[in-house]
Amino acid sequence: MNIDATPIEGLAVASGGARADQRGSFARLFCERELAPVIGARRILQSNLSRTNAVGAVRGLHFQHPPHAEMKLVRCLRGRVLDVAVDLRAGSATFLQWFGEELTPGNGRMMIIPEGFAHGFQVLEPDSEMLYLHTAFYDAPSEGGLRYNDPRLAIDWPLPAVDLSERDQHHPLIPTDFAGITL
Repeated sequence: MNIDATPIEGLAVASGGARADQRGSFARLFCERELAPVIGARRILQSNLSRTNAVGAVRGLHFQHPPHAEMKLVRCLRGRVLDVAVDLRAGSATFLQWFGEELTPGNGRMMIIPEGFAHGFQVLEPDSEMLYLHTAFYDAPSEGGLRYNDPRLAIDWPLPAVDLSERDQHHPLIPTDFAGITL
């Protein structure tokens, strides 16, 4: 598994090709030993699968406040998405900057999103499926969200946003005095 840094410190993209032969293919989706330089001693505590039908649909931008902040490892198992992470860490040199990566089953790429980041994605092919590995359990009172179209973020979504959940449509804009999440 190869691990590539991004312009945002701590945010990484892992990749590893599938091996194919006449029977089909085989791909390793997670290996604690190979990912140790990035995930350290964290443990995967929860895994989730989402399926999104509509092209242009946006899910997110979601995060959990401390003490339930989580690292997410995110892969696309079917379809194609633009996966986006936003740095919310207080004092970070890249505070409120975002990074996006196209994820497909074919490119075998996985976003490794550390604690203190918001995460979301836009569907670029119908019926896209995403696998999430989490280092913390979901805690409803700790959840937070950013508006996908917040002008302070200026995320360059490739398509017009459609089919947002009621919750995602109503996340507040980032207040001008927001100083970030202290981990």
